[in-house]
Amino acid sequence: MPTSATVGSDSRLAARRETLIRRLDERGLDGLIVTHLPNIRYLTGFTGSAALLLVLPAETVLLTDFRYRTQAADEVGDTARTEIVSSDIWQRLAKVTGEFAGVRTLGFEADHVTVSDLERWHADGSAIQRRPTKGLVEELRVRKDAGEIGAVRAAAALCLNALGATLETVRVGQTERQIAARLESELRERGSEWHPFQTIVASGPRSALPHARTSSRVVEAGDWLLLDFGAQVDGYCADVTRTVVVGAAATDRQRAAYGVVHEAQQVALKRLASGMSGKAADALARDVIVDRGFGDAFGHSLGHGLGLEVHEEPRLSRTNDAALPERSVVTVEPGIYVPGWGGVRLEDDVLLTPDGAVLLTDGNNELEELG
Repeated sequence: MPTSATVGSDSRLAARRETLIRRLDERGLDGLIVTHLPNIRYLTGFTGSAALLLVLPAETVLLTDFRYRTQAADEVGDTARTEIVSSDIWQRLAKVTGEFAGVRTLGFEADHVTVSDLERWHADGSAIQRRPTKGLVEELRVRKDAGEIGAVRAAAALCLNALGATLETVRVGQTERQIAARLESELRERGSEWHPFQTIVASGPRSALPHARTSSRVVEAGDWLLLDFGAQVDGYCADVTRTVVVGAAATDRQRAAYGVVHEAQQVALKRLASGMSGKAADALARDVIVDRGFGDAFGHSLGHGLGLEVHEEPRLSRTNDAALPERSVVTVEPGIYVPGWGGVRLEDDVLLTPDGAVLLTDGNNELEELG
């Protein structure tokens, strides 16, 4: 039996694979080689760092190495046949595939297979056709079930508890790295399995860098302090950003910029719903920021999907005309960034339904001034 109830019970994992097999048949594929590890986890429960998965109507076969012999048995159990490979995994894949008569066309994940991998796979001389595919498993992962939603919600609660404990200790004179270390410690102590991405702690003018690398800069009185961080529970990610002022009351300029971002986020949270396009969702916040004269200072999209990866489909962006699926989990993170002065970003995680967006974080985004 898989060890994670959230990733899926045997029946839930089997249902996912059955849905995938139906989609393969619709595309004229006899099976799929899955190499992207989050997709392998989604279909089997396996959490190791090295594996291939062969998905066929007749059987699902996981290929991994000696390091994961026990782990694969515990996590995958009877949901797939496990092959422990001691040599070239692509050569072993070719041999396993040859066991199944009638397999003529196999798909592979074009975004996750290298040219070198293809050369090793083709070395067997088989007549099987290999066809590149994109997004076959990711499209299934977009719509979250109750267990997945619960895991993101738990990770979000963990984030906010860790943030609260960290902000109580923030003082002028600390470095960004010291604050990040405390935050990451609080996250781990509360049960985060790992950090889904590098924690961002950016102060003063550096808060204008949307993806700043946490540095040795010392926080000064009156600085912006932007914290963008995440947590993982049962493999599922939360992603949160808060921006505060440290050691002084906010200036009028800071209050004005913060107020625009806060208003933009509140408008988006109130009007977001599944079924609208990613472009329309992005516009909910962007229109507010543009109307207030900060359009050039908001250069990234409004949000992205969350799940087994911290960045996945769907996208809330100016270039996405597709409808946002029901039961997708996304971030809502408008921002304003002024080079040389600083920036503000507020980020919360929501579940999209036809009736609106359901907060998975607390949405508590009033301006905070730390003493």
